[in-house]
Amino acid sequence: MALTMLAAVGCKNQKAAGEKSEIQQKVDEYAVFELKSDLINTLSANEKELVKIFIEIGDVMDEIYWDQYFGKENRASLDTLTDPAMRAFANIQYGAWDRLNDEKPFLPGYGERPHGANFYPADMTEEEFAALDDPRKDDQYSLIRRDAEGKLYVLPYHEAYKEQLAKVDALLEKAIALAENAGLKKYLEARREAFKTDDYFVSDMVWMDMKDSKLDFVVGPIENYDDALHGLKCSHEAFVLVKDEQWSNDLSKFAAMLPEMQRLLPCDEKYKKEVPGTDCDINVYDVVYYAGDCNAGSKTIAINLPNDERVQLAKGSRRLQLKNAMQAKFDNIMTPIAKLMVCDEQVDKVTFNAFFGNTCYHEVAHGLGIKNTVTGRGPCRQALGAQYSAWEEAKADVCGLFLTEQLIERGEITNSTIEENYITFIAGILRSVRFGATEAHGLANVMCYNYFQEHGAFSRNAEGKYVIDIEKARQAAREWAAIIIAMEGEGDIAAAKAYSDRNGKIGAELQKDLDAIRDANIPRDIVYKQGASVLGL
Repeated sequence: MALTMLAAVGCKNQKAAGEKSEIQQKVDEYAVFELKSDLINTLSANEKELVKIFIEIGDVMDEIYWDQYFGKENRASLDTLTDPAMRAFANIQYGAWDRLNDEKPFLPGYGERPHGANFYPADMTEEEFAALDDPRKDDQYSLIRRDAEGKLYVLPYHEAYKEQLAKVDALLEKAIALAENAGLKKYLEARREAFKTDDYFVSDMVWMDMKDSKLDFVVGPIENYDDALHGLKCSHEAFVLVKDEQWSNDLSKFAAMLPEMQRLLPCDEKYKKEVPGTDCDINVYDVVYYAGDCNAGSKTIAINLPNDERVQLAKGSRRLQLKNAMQAKFDNIMTPIAKLMVCDEQVDKVTFNAFFGNTCYHEVAHGLGIKNTVTGRGPCRQALGAQYSAWEEAKADVCGLFLTEQLIERGEITNSTIEENYITFIAGILRSVRFGATEAHGLANVMCYNYFQEHGAFSRNAEGKYVIDIEKARQAAREWAAIIIAMEGEGDIAAAKAYSDRNGKIGAELQKDLDAIRDANIPRDIVYKQGASVLGL
């Protein structure tokens, strides 16, 4: 639906002079952060030019993503908005729906977000989709459209976005000529070909082998969170990254430990028979540009890719920790929440090192567990469909916490304690559930919060502040991990949906806490001031 009534509505949400409108208050829930990095100064002249080209490509990914999530016509209609706050919030959300408030519509003229975003016709029925006789309809890199007669057909990404991808191709040609690192050059060449064919397997495999480049460029159609209809279609995005070599070296030893970590998982043996690849790395970066999906609403602070199970089983995955983005969220959001909600005796246990560790091992845990069901239902991602993303995020959260604990006990992690990690983890849930229970990470955190609460992992003191019982929290983490891994391993979508419907709701007590955090004007997330000029390029 286009914004046909916005000009007439104008400043409907404006209040009396001197008062902030409701929509301005929503904009103010995002702390502005300049996305800079001192690591830029360590780059060569060619590498700095590459950063600028990558940013240009990112802008094209951004344009494609707007179309995938919101639609070109709708985006153009934003120019008719007379309320600057409304326009600003629509740009933060990449559309009409508040991602951190259960995707409720905030723009006039819009109802519920289409579950299939703009990947499918809004009026498509399940019966129509099932009847579409084209094996490519389930392809991650295709759109479903109607022809002149109203019949469904499949439109591959490389055809749908031909004009935009021609710009990307020209820019990648320049980048390949400039790239000095052999691994980066080979990856850019493979990714260039992938954009032409919608076959990303080879470029993902090549990316796994890119070990020593100071620059990284995560680009293309990657995550399928926006497809809440079938959990299939991938959204375009881009991250431009500069490697922090000192922090990365400190983490490099953990890649070889993945098979041992798999064996430690607190679940039935049948769910951990797969052996994760060890030809992967865990590295730390400063992110200097976000575009598309990763820039919409809540900002990503760590990456675990590729998502392709074939690549994961062959080579594992790469875990990229975005240190400057983590620091921004910790300083602007986590620390104020902890001071407000965690008891005085434990608040100092909420630390950046624990926050970094929990986030880091969340990404490690994505590569653990089980990728293919034990029930013959195929890959877990396919079997659980639209339920998969939330359960996978839940697995990564709690298994990452469990692994951090194991590594601390073994003396592998020395800059934080088990107590700090559990207290920081629970304080972090209060940050993440503000994403809303309709978003995969938010739903995962709500289910975790409710399980921990039910099993006594925390209580509240006379002041209403959280008191974490470390031993009960450790036991709850193990039991919750076992439930999640079994849910993925069985691949029973009906059971997964029934559980999340029952246990994925924000209760009255938690809502009261979230209201207190809101009333304290603590930001819900961050929004970036970014680009070549911000970086001094």
